[in-house]
Amino acid sequence: MEGAAVSARDLGLKGSKGAVFEGVSLEAPPGTLIAVTGPSGSGRTCLLLTLTGRMRPTSGHATVAGHRVPQRMGSVRRVAALGPVPGVTDLEPSWTVTEHLRERALLRRPRRGLRRERAAERRERVAEALDRAGLRPGELPKGPRTTVRHLERLEALRLGVALALLDRPRLLALDDADLKLSDPERAELWELLRGLAKEGTTVLAVCSEPPPDVLAVRTTADEGPGEPDEERDDAPEDAPHGEPGDAPDDDTTGEGDADDASTTTGRA
Repeated sequence: MEGAAVSARDLGLKGSKGAVFEGVSLEAPPGTLIAVTGPSGSGRTCLLLTLTGRMRPTSGHATVAGHRVPQRMGSVRRVAALGPVPGVTDLEPSWTVTEHLRERALLRRPRRGLRRERAAERRERVAEALDRAGLRPGELPKGPRTTVRHLERLEALRLGVALALLDRPRLLALDDADLKLSDPERAELWELLRGLAKEGTTVLAVCSEPPPDVLAVRTTADEGPGEPDEERDDAPEDAPHGEPGDAPDDDTTGEGDADDASTTTGRA
């Protein structure tokens, strides 16, 4: 599946305490690896949620796979999947890798068809997602029965990515991508994300230290667009990690209260 082209013009989000982010512009063709950077509290997570159709901007506009934000938020959500986003797509620490994969795959079960065909489709989809995410359950401490609390940080990231890839999205987004990773682990992470982008999936990753070969977009205007951060930022994002509930109408209703963008509003 072809990745999603992403563009934005003077995109901004304002809450009751002022601007969360503002003046964000970018042009990214399908299959681009986009790094969202900026100081902690500068609205990186909110920008990620806006570009994936989970949060409504208050100024400017964006287009994702031809769907305009904020007019067609539901259409954007159908082509964009959230990988690891703290506070939104948190993994259950007591669940095993198998349990997480089974639950997510079952949510995609076709309404009609033979049980054997459904099971075969699930197995194929899970195997594909694990392969693309570079997660090998057989090599984990307790194999597929390893619980999330016993996963290393990079392994948990790969699991979160694999769960998102079960939807075969055109846009994959993940937050705090390089948080608490060693230098070799960061190199592995960016190799993974580059690989997904080369396969065609557009990838949007919030990070503190983007590599020089990605499209870097800052949430602050203290540096020109596309320039990497100069300071390390390992602190969690101060902006909300939440997602408004989906309205029944695809494209005509809001995605939460734009007057209070600082409210945490639920899980993905």
